[in-house]
This record gives sequence, structure tokens and C-alpha cells, in this order.
Amino acid sequence: MSLDRILTDLASQLAADPAWRDIRPLRELIALLRPPRPADLGRATDNLRALCYVLQQHPGWRRAFRHYLIRVLTTRKTVHLLTDTGITVNSGFWGAAWSRLVSKLLPPLSNDDYIKDVFGLCFDDMRDHLWVNGVADEVWVSLIRAIGFRARGARTTHALLTGEILSAVQVLSYRIATIGLEAELVRNHPDIERFESPFLRQNDAINDYVLRYGEWLTDRQIRREDSKHIEVLLTQCVAIAQRIRRTAAAQGVSISLTRLLLRLTQSIARLRSLLALLDSRDIAGAAQLGTKLLKELVTADNQRHSLRDLILTNTELLSMQVTERAGKSGEHYVTSSRAEWMAMLRSALGAGFIVGFMAMIKIVSGTFALAPFGYALLYSLNYSTGFMLVHVLHFTIATKQPAMTAALIARAIDEGGQKLDELAELIVRVLRSQFIAILGNIALAMPTAYAIAWAWYGLSGRHLASPDKAQYLLHDLDPFGSLALPHAAIAGVCLFLSGLISGYYDNKASYAEIPARLRQLPWLKSALGEQRLLRVSNYLGDNLGALAGNFFFGVMLGSIGQLGAFFGLPVDIRHITFSSANFAFALVGLEHHMSWRLALTSSGGILLIGLVNLAVSFSLAMLVALRSRRISFGQGGTLALLLWRRFRSGPRDFFFPGKDAPAAPPGV
Repeated sequence: MSLDRILTDLASQLAADPAWRDIRPLRELIALLRPPRPADLGRATDNLRALCYVLQQHPGWRRAFRHYLIRVLTTRKTVHLLTDTGITVNSGFWGAAWSRLVSKLLPPLSNDDYIKDVFGLCFDDMRDHLWVNGVADEVWVSLIRAIGFRARGARTTHALLTGEILSAVQVLSYRIATIGLEAELVRNHPDIERFESPFLRQNDAINDYVLRYGEWLTDRQIRREDSKHIEVLLTQCVAIAQRIRRTAAAQGVSISLTRLLLRLTQSIARLRSLLALLDSRDIAGAAQLGTKLLKELVTADNQRHSLRDLILTNTELLSMQVTERAGKSGEHYVTSSRAEWMAMLRSALGAGFIVGFMAMIKIVSGTFALAPFGYALLYSLNYSTGFMLVHVLHFTIATKQPAMTAALIARAIDEGGQKLDELAELIVRVLRSQFIAILGNIALAMPTAYAIAWAWYGLSGRHLASPDKAQYLLHDLDPFGSLALPHAAIAGVCLFLSGLISGYYDNKASYAEIPARLRQLPWLKSALGEQRLLRVSNYLGDNLGALAGNFFFGVMLGSIGQLGAFFGLPVDIRHITFSSANFAFALVGLEHHMSWRLALTSSGGILLIGLVNLAVSFSLAMLVALRSRRISFGQGGTLALLLWRRFRSGPRDFFFPGKDAPAAPPGV
């Protein structure tokens, strides 16, 4: 349908029935303005300018369209659009997620008496926010001017719409006051109770403002007050929210606290927008503010059923806290000096030794006649216990590093992204530490497995890995003849998830004050004694995240393959350290009868498995860390060139540290 046809039909309908308010013409008009491709901003701009031109050239159509919009807006409730759209609902995260999922399958019933529902029906394409936000503000302002809201009778319309905005302002103010009294906020900022709360004071100020504004609407001789004094109180509320965020950085955070802070900041931002709209003195200023609000509302309405948006917004503070704690853990995985590098080597060798025995237990467990659940249970216990033992003994699994060091690099980008030389140096140290950790793991995992295999043969008279089992183990290392690399990618995802789990439980230990709560248990105090309980609780407070991450990582490695077998899916895991141990078992099982091609293919497979393990876990961890900080890094090419030059000038630094600087003499 053409623009002329829509406006002609609209004018004739209003001539027959001045009270007509059907939204069908408005939906048709927006569909006509909508470009075929949301990213085609030129087409969208041209469509809006064409509408402006037609309205300016046809006064009759302009009057009819203005009257129609006034009928649509003033005969429906606007409050809910202004107070609900774009503001997090007051329900739990899982309840909100379930509601959005159900809404995708069965959309809620639209009520024609509410502008909120009408708004959603008009901008019903989930990509409308792309072109609505992309069109310049000046074009939207031109459309508002072309409609001509300054015409006679605008005072009545202004009073009706202003009354709805004033009601929305009061609703938002009450919500802000309620959030300010939430126990979760008081727990993180006790001064809210000790001093006069700006959350309550702003509500008193808003009520006075609404009362005086209503008096001004009925008697324009009364002097209209602005909202500057309210802005001061809202600024104090925002300052408290920022202090709570800083407190959360040290004491931990929860999803419920994140949702409260999100709802608070959204409500304050919307309240400020509405107050600015009420305070505007001319049509130009009001049009600018209205355009900004329109874009915000369209974006929010398009995303009202988005699970992805819900997860990103409601877990932003928690994900940043999780990755931040992972970044702090990552500092322990980066070596700076030769002494630290050697310490990393010793730590990796210790882990390789333990992995050799874990690989042996895995093969022995595989000989039992069990159901898939039994295998999953045994494998998970083996992996989880072994990884937790590695942590308790202060050893290092190389593949655990990327999930931690990626968060460390993201923090460095956020805090000083322009200092590329320092960032390049950090990456060099990360690569050097990663290299020696992998080398240490493999260097002792293979000899340990080799020794175990021959000891098993000497004691039992049969090989730990029979020739058939050895061929199976070698086939699993073939990067081209098997699914070794996709399975290595799955292991990389598990490594990434274990890093997130570690950060989550570190945050939980701090936020829930688990060490202090353990120390107040009478039965535990009597069982361990006060001093021992203090040591145990402090250890758990410092290491709960690492222990939980290793436990769940073991569960994932032990159960994924069995889940694949149960459901008939080609799903399994490949880990570089265990793969190297399996190669040693196969070598002994075949009594060294292995062709050089098979040995070369298997060795190459081990290296490729390790590369995929590291690349997948690092990429995912870096992506989450950058998104949690809402930063992007646009200097990747420059950084890569800098690293290449650094490699050409000193390739040794990427693998081995230089000599430690001599200690300064006394008195210097």
C-alpha cells in the first residue's frame, strides 16, 4: 500500500468517525517506512523524509494524521510503556527466563487499551531497532515538526499526555525507593540505614514536583519549577549503586544483587529521561528528547523476549566478577623471571607424574563390565580426585592456563589497551609460561606411563594395554583418521567452563562469607579445634573456586564420552596430557613394534590435540572476559605485527626466560 493511499483512507475514516482510533493504519505506515533490509539506513531515511514532504505538501492529510495520533495516544494508557518497557521485571532470573521462553512459543495476549501493547504491534519486527536507531535524530525531529503538534488544541493534548508522564514518574520513583530499601543493597551498603536515604528523599521530592506540575497544568499563571533538586538526589542514588559495585569487587556478587542494581540504574535513567521531557521549554527540545526515548523504547521492546539479552544484562556484573577472579588466578600462571619459570617447570612435572597414574586408572576402569553410568562415575571420580590432588599439591595442568590467562589479558586491555608494548610483553610471558607447562606435563606424563606399563607387565605377565587396546588408543590420536580434533575442541570447551566455575565459586565463597560461616559451626569447632578450623576455613575461602573447578572439570571429562555412548552420538574428549600418556601405554602394549609413520602421526596428533585444547579454551575465555567488561580491541593487527617483530628479534624469549636482573647493592 502506498503512502498516499494510507493517508487518504485515514482522512476519510476520521471524517466519518472523529473518535476512530484503530491502529491498523499506523501499523501499515510503519511497515511502509521499514526498509527491506534493517541495515539500509539510507532507504529508511528517504522513507521518513518522503513522509515529511507529503505531510508538508498536504495540510489536510497533516491535520488528519495529527488528529489520528492524538486519538491513538490519549485514549490509551501510556504509563506501562514508560515504566515497564526496557526495565528489568521484578522477578527471579529463572522466572524471567522461563517467561521469555514461553513468550517465544506462545506470545502474550495484546490489550488494545494499552500503548505498550500497541507499540509492540507496530514495531513487530525484532530488527526494527536497527533502522530506528540508525536514522539520524534530525530526521525524526523533522517528522515531529512536519506533523505539527503546535496546532490549536495542543494544550489539551499536552495536559493529557503530561498526566500520563507524571504518573509514570511517580511509579518509577516508588520503585527506586523500594529498591533502595532491599536487604541485599543494605547488606552491601549499611550506610543506607545509618543516614537519611536519598532513595526515600527523592520520592518525597518527586511527589512535591508532580503536585506542583499538576497545578501548573491547570493554572499557567503559577510558576513552573524544574527538577534540578531531584537530579541531585538521583545522583546520590547512582553514587550509592556505584559504591555497591565497588564493594562487590572485593566481597563478591550474586545474580539477585546484579538484577537489583540493573533495575535501579534502568529506573533512574528512565526517570531522568521523563523529567527532562517534562522540563523542556520548547518543541525542539521536547522533540530531541522524545526521539531519544523512542529509540530506547523500540530497542527494549524488540528485545523483550530475548533470552540472550536477559542473560547478558542480568549476569553482567557476575560475569565480570567471575572473569576478574579468574584473571587474578591467571597471575599465578604467568612467569616473569627465570626462577618463576623453573618453578613452573617443576609444578608441571609434578602434574605430569600424577596424570600418568590417572591415565592408568582410566584404562583399568575400562576393563570392568559396567553400564555407561558406572563408567561415567568411575571416570569422573578418577579425573576429579586427580585434578583436585594436583591443585592441593600446587602442581600445574598446562591446559588450565588459557582460561585464566585470557581474563588477565582482557583486564590488561581494559586498563591500558593503548600500551601495546606492555601488552605484547605480557603475551610473550604468557606464551613462555604456557610452553614450559605443556613441556613439563608431557615430559613426565609419558615416562611415568611408560614405567607403569612395564611394571604392570612385569608384575602381572600381561600388558596394561593389550595390542588391540593399543591400536585403539593410537587410532584416537590420529588427527585425520579419527575425531581427535573435534573431541579436543570439546575438551577445550570443558576447560573454559571449568575456569568460569572456578571464578563463580571464588566469588560465592567471598559473597556468602563461607569461611566465617564455617567457623561459627559448634560441631565443626569441637571436631577440629579452633586453630585447625581457622586454617581449614581460610584454605577453603582461598581455594574453593579452584577445587570446584577441578572437580567439575573431572566430571565433564569423565561423563561426556559416556553420554555420547548412551545417546549414540560421536562425542568424547581428548586431552593433550592424557593423550601423551596413552601413547606411552600403546608403545609398551605393542612392545615397540610401531612404524615410524604411525609414531609420527600419533606424535603430531598429540601436538594438534594440545593446540586445539588451548585455542578453544583461550578463545572462549577471552571472548567472555572482553564482553563482561564491554570492551573491544581494535588493534589486533598492530599487536600481531608487534609480536612478529618481537619474535624475529628474539625468538628465544617466547620459550625461555632471560637471565634475572642482578639484585641492587645495598644503599641503592
